[in-house]
Amino acid sequence: MEPADGTAAAYPSPSDPPGFVGVSGFNVTAVKPAIGSSGGGPDRMVCVVLTSEATPERADALARALVEQRLVACVSVLPVRSHYRWQGALEAADEVKLLLKTTPEQLSDLYQALHALHGYQTPEWIVLGGISRGDYGLWLGEQLG
Repeated sequence: MEPADGTAAAYPSPSDPPGFVGVSGFNVTAVKPAIGSSGGGPDRMVCVVLTSEATPERADALARALVEQRLVACVSVLPVRSHYRWQGALEAADEVKLLLKTTPEQLSDLYQALHALHGYQTPEWIVLGGISRGDYGLWLGEQLG
């Protein structure tokens, strides 16, 4: 969430470590894929990165750029209403949530690109790790650079 006056602090900055990658004590490879996957292919480590943009147009432009750069395989774009505290006041804003689907190997480059392209000074960057089983994980990996 970004206030309209642009007074947000610039944290994290693009020079900070992206998400949990490289952060001491947390390693995405510590999660072991399930054994005995069925249906089309092996298990694959995946990440869903959450971020928000102010308008559908900005969200679509960001999604397209990240897919074109092969940093994400797919972006789901959803309208949301966010409630939060900003500088001591309760705020609410209509935003657009982006669910960026990628792999751990892409996170560092994705972090840099998202911060360069994002409309907010302080973009949301929340990384959820998981496992994709079978054909979707294979497809996802084929889409990335």
